[in-house]
Amino acid sequence: MHLENDPAYADVELAPPNPATEQRIEDAAAHRADVAGRLRAAHPGGWVSVPVDAPPRERVAATVDALASGAPYISGGLLPADTDAGRRGGVEVLVRTEGGYVPVIVVRHRISDPGAGATTTVLPDLDPANAREDAERKVRSHPRDQLRLAHLRELLRAAGHAEPDTARGGVIGLDADVVLWFDLEAPTFPGERSAMAEYAERFADRHAIAVAASTGAEPLAQPSRIVECKQCPWWPVCEPALLDARDVSLVVRGDDAVVLRECGVATVDQLAALDLSGEPSVQLTGMPFEHAVALARAWRGGVSVVRKVPDVVVPRGDVEVDVDMESFADHGAYLWGALLSGSDIGLPHGYHSFATWDPVPTDDEARSFAAFWTWFSEVRSRAALRGLTFRAYCYNALAENRWLLGSATRFAGKPGVPPVDEVQAFVDSDEWVDLFQSVSDTFLSTAGKGLKVVARQAGHSWDDPEASGEASMRWYREAVGMDGSEPALRQRERLLRYNEDDVRATHALRHWMSGPAMSDVPYIGDL
Repeated sequence: MHLENDPAYADVELAPPNPATEQRIEDAAAHRADVAGRLRAAHPGGWVSVPVDAPPRERVAATVDALASGAPYISGGLLPADTDAGRRGGVEVLVRTEGGYVPVIVVRHRISDPGAGATTTVLPDLDPANAREDAERKVRSHPRDQLRLAHLRELLRAAGHAEPDTARGGVIGLDADVVLWFDLEAPTFPGERSAMAEYAERFADRHAIAVAASTGAEPLAQPSRIVECKQCPWWPVCEPALLDARDVSLVVRGDDAVVLRECGVATVDQLAALDLSGEPSVQLTGMPFEHAVALARAWRGGVSVVRKVPDVVVPRGDVEVDVDMESFADHGAYLWGALLSGSDIGLPHGYHSFATWDPVPTDDEARSFAAFWTWFSEVRSRAALRGLTFRAYCYNALAENRWLLGSATRFAGKPGVPPVDEVQAFVDSDEWVDLFQSVSDTFLSTAGKGLKVVARQAGHSWDDPEASGEASMRWYREAVGMDGSEPALRQRERLLRYNEDDVRATHALRHWMSGPAMSDVPYIGDL
């Protein structure tokens, strides 16, 4: 907010747009257009469409005309700027009620989970008066959705078209089957705060930062590293400043950096110099105090990985399988890759892949998942018959478990698909090892604990210089011809190589952790 409004940075060269981010923006625009088209077809009378590609002044004028005419539904609107408060913004759908207009936004993420308690109307019903408690859905937490609705409600109020006695709004999600309705005055934020109260405080904070930046006043914001910095175009501006200052946020999470600065610990060197012999001088949320000090000492000494334990233990088996799944957003798991190693059980060692190249979601996922599980079960069975121990490994089991259990549930009864109870029993067993958990229990890392970071410490490298989860999303779109083009076979081969590299990475990582190289990794107690 500061940098975007500080004239001194007007001509600074920013980081190039992230291709994955650009693709998500394009996908979101296509999703909004698709939903708008479906709703317009379902409500042919009284629907006003404001062209979203029109110049802003024309969009505002068209929106003002539609509001003044009392149109039942308006899509693509750009509301008049509230210049006194510094607000501006557009909205996917405006719905007229007896008292005024309510905003409905369209987002490309899932807005509910199985459960109960959400307030919904089933599309194409856009009338909030018909909203009822949903017995099959509970709200999935997306605070930004509520804050955006609060922003739009304030813009409608400034324009004279908001409901006078209520503050409510709706969200249409990825599945586009319901409108999830929010009472923006309800205590849905921490501290029994409403979305409107939370928004008012956050907006005032950001507005003050922008005004200070634009007027040359004392800056109200300074660089501090947080998770979002990885994707921020301003990172080339902030990173050198943080490195020059040796800022404490370079080694601890954002919230903890704030706490440390409040205690007078603003740099990595100050953190590294703290005494560990007494009571911790501050309580951190991201990690224990002594680990933060150790990370600071490691960073200061140019050490990237530190052992938290004297002896590293990784569960091993006579027969071992490394597993990695590739999914496309929330749509489906299109590839299961596995690397078989260890004792001979009469099956070929090496990499095995089980894929569907029909665009997900597709019933062909059932076939590829069943083929993977059949092979996997055969490996386990042969190991057991020979009296051999078995272990399977993944990196961050949350993702694999989601699609293991989700696939068994979605495709229950199809040929080769295992019962959910069978999958659950495996997931809960000692045979399933999450190497991410092992790494988290074993190491501190100044560069993070992602597989791409830690496996390189073990000497593993990826064949593809662009290898990343976000890049794989782009490759997949081309591999299946998602945009209407011919499927690109070379991208299918690329995805298979990428997946194989991932399973070989976990293989290399556990061998490194189980081997003599651990004696070369500094121990936290020796720093």
